[in-house]
Amino acid sequence: MDYEIRDINLAESGEHKIDWVRKNCPLLRSLEEDFTKERPFEGVRIALSIHLEAKTAYLCKVLAAGGAQMYITGSNPLSTQDDVAAALVAAGLSVYAWYQSTEEEYQRHITKVLEHNCNIIIDDGGDLVHMLHTKMTDKIPYVIGGCEETTTGIIRLMAMAKDDQLQFPMVMVNNADCKHLFDNRYGTGQSVWDGINRTTNLIVAGKYVVVAGYGWCGKGVAMRAKGLGAKVIVTEVDPIKAIEAVMDGFEVMPMKEAAALGDFFVTVTGCAGVIDEEDFLQMKNGAILCNAGHFDVEIDMKRLREMALSTIDQRQNIVGYEVKKDTFVYVLGEGRLVNLACGDGHPAEIMDMSFAIQALSAKYLVEHIKELTDKLIVVPREVDMEVANRKLKFLGISIDTLTEEQEKYLHSADVTE
Repeated sequence: MDYEIRDINLAESGEHKIDWVRKNCPLLRSLEEDFTKERPFEGVRIALSIHLEAKTAYLCKVLAAGGAQMYITGSNPLSTQDDVAAALVAAGLSVYAWYQSTEEEYQRHITKVLEHNCNIIIDDGGDLVHMLHTKMTDKIPYVIGGCEETTTGIIRLMAMAKDDQLQFPMVMVNNADCKHLFDNRYGTGQSVWDGINRTTNLIVAGKYVVVAGYGWCGKGVAMRAKGLGAKVIVTEVDPIKAIEAVMDGFEVMPMKEAAALGDFFVTVTGCAGVIDEEDFLQMKNGAILCNAGHFDVEIDMKRLREMALSTIDQRQNIVGYEVKKDTFVYVLGEGRLVNLACGDGHPAEIMDMSFAIQALSAKYLVEHIKELTDKLIVVPREVDMEVANRKLKFLGISIDTLTEEQEKYLHSADVTE
């Protein structure tokens, strides 16, 4: 078995973390039982690049239970947990990742995963797919298809498909209802504030929180900020989302106006340069900045580092930048994903749903290999419904079902019948 991790001796700690996740992920447990019996991935090689913490590790073990040969790396240099990586290696899976990897190390780990001629790609942000289409095109013939976890990754895939560059089908996992309605909103909403609160140990109530972007992730961040007692300002470029934010009870204004007001800033847009030099110079002393988008480009960290008169490592995962004399702004987690760079990511019960969608989407690819013609695949409705029904069962909740007459009524052109 091939692997590249920090320290195999950390495995016991990682095993405890994974066991805790398993106990709180009934959906994945049920799939693990099914996969162990059915072995849908027998002989299939899966390359996986997702934030490498305990919930991801359990997904890897579920897929391995189905017969998959797993080749695993992280999707962010600051989100890999070394004890979890060690636990996976101790369980017999191939892992190439460690915390705080350099850019060169991060790219090497992606390369090592793809060297194994993998059949299914499970991606988070699109780095595996990008590497295959740029520097490792000789590995593309081995690929059946893949699954993409994030909004950012799907944006990249759509651009590739539009330019007729995408060489194999990809399931848009993020667009499944049981993913984005819960993971993006409730998962991001809670985990972002978990990361901010544990890192800063500052009160949120009574302060101004500026949320850049009002997609599903931004909705969750704003909702939880309001619940913590903050005065919430939303910045947006989409007029429809801006109206939605207004009707949800939030102030809406351009970032150039919000910059002078905010105590906390959270970027959740998937775009670059959302907070720039002009904004830094408008901010009050002590303003705290963090990013919850996939890549570390939403806050212009390059320009902030260049313009800073001085810097200070204020606390673990907090760096202060002096933007004007005696005026510091503080950036959490180097401007990377704050919920993973400064925390443990989404709650286990949320990722139970998201990773169930991932696992069933991968199974769908294997079962329909000869039928796949489209390059971008919508998660089949039956997969969404299976996850939702299983989740309700584990929550101990039952719902109504349509009668035969109601089904007929809903599908009839004559509603008077």
